[in-house]
Amino acid sequence: MAPAAVSRADTIAAIATAPGAGGVGVVRISGPAAAAIAQHLLGRPPRPRHAHYCAFRDGSGAIIDRGLLLWFPAPRSFTGEDVLELQAHGSPVVLRLLVARAVQLGARHARPGEFSERAFLNGKLDLAQAEAVADLIASGSEAAARAAQRSLEGEFSTRVGALAAVMVDLRSYIEAALDFPDEDIDFLAAPELASRLAGVRSDLDDLLAAARRGVRLADSLHVVIIGRPNVGKSSLLNALAASERAIVTDIAGTTRDVLRETIDLDGVTMTLVDTAGLREAGDVVEQEGIRRARAELERADLALLVIDDAAGVPDDDRALLASLPPGVVHIVIHNKIDRAAAAPRRAVDDEIVHLWLSAKSGAGLDLLAAELKRHAGHADAGEGAFTARARHVAALERARGHFDAAEATLTHGAGAELAAEELRHAHQALGEITGEFTPDDLLGAIFSTFCIGK
Repeated sequence: MAPAAVSRADTIAAIATAPGAGGVGVVRISGPAAAAIAQHLLGRPPRPRHAHYCAFRDGSGAIIDRGLLLWFPAPRSFTGEDVLELQAHGSPVVLRLLVARAVQLGARHARPGEFSERAFLNGKLDLAQAEAVADLIASGSEAAARAAQRSLEGEFSTRVGALAAVMVDLRSYIEAALDFPDEDIDFLAAPELASRLAGVRSDLDDLLAAARRGVRLADSLHVVIIGRPNVGKSSLLNALAASERAIVTDIAGTTRDVLRETIDLDGVTMTLVDTAGLREAGDVVEQEGIRRARAELERADLALLVIDDAAGVPDDDRALLASLPPGVVHIVIHNKIDRAAAAPRRAVDDEIVHLWLSAKSGAGLDLLAAELKRHAGHADAGEGAFTARARHVAALERARGHFDAAEATLTHGAGAELAAEELRHAHQALGEITGEFTPDDLLGAIFSTFCIGK
């Protein structure tokens, strides 16, 4: 069941938005003292959901600023508590003075994410929606912003809830069969059960795939460029970044350290990492660069293996592909096609994408851009796409593991009781996504990553 609404004895205040001088900034105050603070600042009781123009004064009566005061009585507010919002000029100094005045009048400084945490605890948002608030603020592309907004509106939560409800129905069906063992009909062997299991499996796989795409949308894609020395790795980074960020020479081993560049590819933000050429090196400095290159690979979302097209795919590069960390998707870039006047193209060999291009001339870079956007989730960010987090994917994977165990148990007739228990664990894993079953320490870890004022 959803967490019960909680009562907070204290009132919190923080700068909610601070666009800088010349813009409008907002100070948000939430809690039982918000009404008294509003009346003190306005000089009279405020009207709910009405913009009051007034002077904001400090403790001595001096005017801090003039702006708008908006009052939202509980429970019709973002946090579900009494909420006061002060809209003033966006100077950080002015906004800090307003927060200080609120603290003088009975509030305290809010912790990171405490407004969203209170909204969750008071049942205004579930946990996935609360996390979408942070994802929306941090979105680096239009696609990510739209997907985060869908999560905030409940797109992800609705799909999780529907799957959880089906899981409960399935568990109830199995437990009902256990309650009537003397019936002539074997409900556990009925085709209906097999059909329901197949439906849940399909829905779970679809949601897991969508959540994985949502993680790529929410997080900047981390792309590591690897390959032997002098194959054009730095030229490729410069071409994608549209600037001379990396030194390019004909001397092997020019790149000695990792070089990071954040790029915007048609509204999709990603981080490119150029690395030292991977080879056996006697130079101590180059050895350290190679060590750092391999460390970057450990946390890469995507690896671009650059090779010289004239050389094909050497055995050393095949060994490098085989040694990539598990889970790192890779694309083979056949560079320098301009030397043979070859045409750019894309091919798939044994599920590995190969692209033929020229970082020097730019031929084929559009093929690579399309591939990068696809891996970033941009190509799948159409209607219904939502943002997700790594913990959501982990919870769905646990749910899938428990479901698989339940299905295997039922298939082999090893005990319906065990299957029902596995389904209970699967349902609980789904509940962790929306906060139905969430340890307090996890809540603290989640909301501590939010910015103050949200």
